[in-house]
Amino acid sequence: MAYHIAVDSCTDMTAAMKKDEHITLVPLTLNVGEDKVIDDETFNQAEFLRKVAECPEAPSSACPSPDAYMQAYGYNNEDAYAITLSSELSGSYNSAKLGADLLKEEYPDKKIHVFNSRSASAGQTLILMKLQECLEAGKAFSEVVSEVEQYIEEQTTLFVLESLETLRKNGRLSGLKATLVNVLNIKPVMGSTPEGTIQQLDMGRGMKKALMKMTEQIGKTVIHPTDKYLMISHCNCLKRAEWLKVEIEKKYAFKGIVIVDTAGVATMYANDGGIVVAY
Repeated sequence: MAYHIAVDSCTDMTAAMKKDEHITLVPLTLNVGEDKVIDDETFNQAEFLRKVAECPEAPSSACPSPDAYMQAYGYNNEDAYAITLSSELSGSYNSAKLGADLLKEEYPDKKIHVFNSRSASAGQTLILMKLQECLEAGKAFSEVVSEVEQYIEEQTTLFVLESLETLRKNGRLSGLKATLVNVLNIKPVMGSTPEGTIQQLDMGRGMKKALMKMTEQIGKTVIHPTDKYLMISHCNCLKRAEWLKVEIEKKYAFKGIVIVDTAGVATMYANDGGIVVAY
């Protein structure tokens, strides 16, 4: 089948996804002081983390242009899909929608659907996996859209970070939560709301205790884990991610657990040592 998939660069893709000719990465731009970093295949995580650590200002991001999405959708009548960061966290979704509307003026028969992930990072990766599954099964456009939207409704994203400073400085959290982390070494277990915003669910003193609290949160929300994949995105902490995978496997029989490294946007928000889980 001929189709196009556009994903913004908060999607932490697997190696196989990066090689899929149907998928086009639409990069955000990361701003660290006066430096602008394009979050594409050239992104260097170690160099970026160094720049962030040395810069007194909080890093920020700029969403892709509608034109960038138009190019990713393909200038033809083939079906196209996009997966973006939660519309509550970024302008990427609105940009993707505008690009779709503009392109359909030129190609009125073209079918385009933009999925608001209501998540980020690992959550977007799992949505992409579900979308690929539907397309490879040869399902019709309307059926693909229905199944993936239902999948998004049922998905949960959790995360534990070493520092919440970037989220706080970019207006994603209250100052109180970030202060607790810095002063008392309290690591909140955060999660996405159904609308795609961020909420605190639990907390633990130290990273390991917080991650164990995260595994308990999984048990409170997961339904039929044997039918689901769980995705772990980590920022420069593979051993921590592998340890967490073992702990989750002790408690729940997921269909599979996949570990990926964070790309640029997720690296910016997760910071060194952050963990994001979606299922």
